[in-house]
Amino acid sequence: MAEVTLHSHVVHGHDVRYARSGTAGPVVALVHGIASRAAQWERVMAVLGDRYRVIAPDLLGHGLSAKPRGDYSLGAQACGVRDLLAALGHDRVSLVGHSLGGGIAMQFAYQFPERVERLALISSGGLGREVSLFLRAATLPGSELVLPLLAGSWVRATGRRLDRAVGRYVPAGLHEALAGFGSLGDAPTRSAFVHTARSVIDIGGQRVDGRDRLYLAEDLPMLVVWGARDAILPVAHGRALAEQLPGARYVEFPGCGHFPHLAEPRRLADVIDDWLATTAPAQLDAASLTERLRATGSGRRS
Repeated sequence: MAEVTLHSHVVHGHDVRYARSGTAGPVVALVHGIASRAAQWERVMAVLGDRYRVIAPDLLGHGLSAKPRGDYSLGAQACGVRDLLAALGHDRVSLVGHSLGGGIAMQFAYQFPERVERLALISSGGLGREVSLFLRAATLPGSELVLPLLAGSWVRATGRRLDRAVGRYVPAGLHEALAGFGSLGDAPTRSAFVHTARSVIDIGGQRVDGRDRLYLAEDLPMLVVWGARDAILPVAHGRALAEQLPGARYVEFPGCGHFPHLAEPRRLADVIDDWLATTAPAQLDAASLTERLRATGSGRRS
């Protein structure tokens, strides 16, 4: 098992925290979801770090990274990940994104195709309208006033007492979901959460859909992993994507929910490792995207 270490780097004047493992091999970047943090990936990183250089940032507005007043859209977060990786000397990476991180990873591949070698989507957002009621409710007007009550200190204290009493019976993913929810008691984190949620979700569901642009990356090796019992983003999204992209590798974890990297970290690490080892890195560039866009505009692609 490789050691996972924590670091920080100042990007555009903001402190960005990240975890790192491995010292040799291709670079793999792991991108977490909303109200989450890089620490979620540690057990996956410990396995992958034996063969790869692995970077997992705390996105701006999340974890221990800065929480400035600013842009928390998918495009802005993709730029932030690009800039951190560039600052660390990594110009080409294989991207792995979970939940919101999957949407960021797709946006990264769309904006910076020359920097992406492979793309993995783990229980990813941006692949259909359906999303949990809690996330839709968090985008409503006035949610900023309600969230402090729901994530207040007394709620967190009650959660800790319940965790001590019945914690061993609670799935690993639920532990982390509760931890992320508890972090919203902090005002800057809560503000970043609301702005992030509203950039991709409204009361009707997910507002951003990346499926219509995936043909631009048809040469990009893709992996799709989903928990069959996901209650946040339905497994039907993953199955539909696998049908849309027959060249993608699709893996379903039967007894798993929304957090495969927490519930079954070793299995997920082995799936990612095998995918990395058995696929060749793509060589995409802006010219190839331009050609495909022109083909679409001229009617050669339906």
